[in-house]
Amino acid sequence: MTFLAPARLGELVCNVALAGTTSARHLTDDPLNFVLQTSRRLPRRAREAAGRALRSGARREGSVRRAAGFWLVDRPDEARSVLAQVPTPRPGGWRSRLHGEMAVQLGCTSLVPDLVLERFPAIRARALWSQGDLTAAVTAADVHRSTRALHARLASELHVMTPGALAGDPTPPQTTRTSMPPEASEPSSMSGPSALSVLHVLTNSLPHTQSGYAQRSHSVLLAQQSAGLQAAAVTRLGYPVSIGRIDARHTDVVDSITYHRLIAPVAERTAHERVLDAVDRLVPVARAHGADILHATTNYMNAVVARSAAQRLGIPWVYEVRGLLEETWVASRPSVAEQERAATSEKYAVLRARETEMALAADHVFTLSETLRHELVERGIPDAHITVVPNAVDEALLTTSLSPAAARRALGLPEDGFWVGTVSSLVDYEGLDTLVDAIAELRGRGIDARGLIVGDGVSRPGLEAQARALGVASAVTFTGRVPRAAAAVHHQALDVFVVPRRDLRVCRLVTPLKPVEAMACARPVVASDLPALAELVTAPGSGRVVSPEAPGALADVLEELASDEALRASLGASGRAFASTRTWGSVGATYREVMRSVAHRGVAV
Repeated sequence: MTFLAPARLGELVCNVALAGTTSARHLTDDPLNFVLQTSRRLPRRAREAAGRALRSGARREGSVRRAAGFWLVDRPDEARSVLAQVPTPRPGGWRSRLHGEMAVQLGCTSLVPDLVLERFPAIRARALWSQGDLTAAVTAADVHRSTRALHARLASELHVMTPGALAGDPTPPQTTRTSMPPEASEPSSMSGPSALSVLHVLTNSLPHTQSGYAQRSHSVLLAQQSAGLQAAAVTRLGYPVSIGRIDARHTDVVDSITYHRLIAPVAERTAHERVLDAVDRLVPVARAHGADILHATTNYMNAVVARSAAQRLGIPWVYEVRGLLEETWVASRPSVAEQERAATSEKYAVLRARETEMALAADHVFTLSETLRHELVERGIPDAHITVVPNAVDEALLTTSLSPAAARRALGLPEDGFWVGTVSSLVDYEGLDTLVDAIAELRGRGIDARGLIVGDGVSRPGLEAQARALGVASAVTFTGRVPRAAAAVHHQALDVFVVPRRDLRVCRLVTPLKPVEAMACARPVVASDLPALAELVTAPGSGRVVSPEAPGALADVLEELASDEALRASLGASGRAFASTRTWGSVGATYREVMRSVAHRGVAV
């Protein structure tokens, strides 16, 4: 019989307690919303089976049940289309409530019937919150005892989001909690400037999350470690139990990088209390690590926690701005009308002000590109306060030499054809529907164009359906997520790497990592003509830019490259030369010098 070590058993008990108490609380507060949220965390196959059952069991095309079946399998456009056809439900029944909940989940608050908004204050409050009317949402939830918990949660979230809140590790209002006094951090056990200890404050990380955010975080930590810094990280309160990893350890070591988890057996009810709990748990980890600097990465919640912990410890903190939260939120809205409304909403203004406040409060700011630097300077952050640390590549990629045909052979793909595609998270703002349209256009012109789309996300089912509808499903390969070590071979399998992002502010400002990796593999890049992408492509001459959301124009550029192998080789060589200036080794050196300067200056007053 195998027995668990006491420490491991304690971790599992804590995890189960957190998951159980959190689930029980949400189930008690709002059972239907809890069931909807939980269903999205089911394994993909289970969701697909449930989605088929819901759709096939629907009596008519326009039914809430059928809409839920599409929503469950990440086909939101079809779900919205179906929901828009649903007749107005009878007031008070479960169908009317499900109708309202589904509309809110899909981001289409205009589809919530008025009678549902009148009958169910919780749905009204969530609908207002979803469209960015935060104060109105808090007010709407303060009307009935059944929404008391929702009101407290929304009010606290708005408070934490508001500039000026939680400045200086405050005691939460209406509680008796006593904040811990400031403490001097314990000095590092090593001496000398190269022994600076940096503790990162992250949203998520490897090995539980395989996003671009997690990949860059890991690369930054390795780069800092290689540059002589002592680098480790903590992740947000409750993670990764909060994403369903009940068996998670409270410390993970990946490639020599230590990730500490801030996990409690019971989660605090409000956002305000959770911030303070996170600070209380972060401080002893930082002291044990001998942290000289805290390194927070967007979004503002990480910055708020890092600032309070740094003040308590008496050490400086830096903020890495990898994106703009308010712009990402706007881009997530399902229609142009919804996006325009979001861009003028209370939520947009509050998030923008909060992120700006955090950048101003930090002892130094890192960001990804000159485009983002200019945006931050326009917001009032001093230029001298900002260092650009771009997305970089492993030096090993610069010596990869597989031909596209050889790489495809290694992956078991057909060697012939002209292969275009991407390695990316499959979300709407990536604009991959434009790429699928362009592939269909090229094939219609008699060009043997093939697509390779590597990655996963909510847009994948819709993209697969689009390929089937256009008759190119056999010519477009969707791999799903691939191991990090296999990404380079997939890059090399392409003749051209494509970044067809939509013309949204988040895409105009934020530079992705994967195109630089494609350049390191000597592959030409075709990208939407947006400032953040043109910065990567136009200046170094590594590819071509094309009008966004224009399949015909994209097909024209790809046709030119398909017919000119020498041009592809020339652009690929320029891209590799550019990528050679952006290695993680050079990035680590930049971080080291800035961290030394920040540590030397000490905590800003």
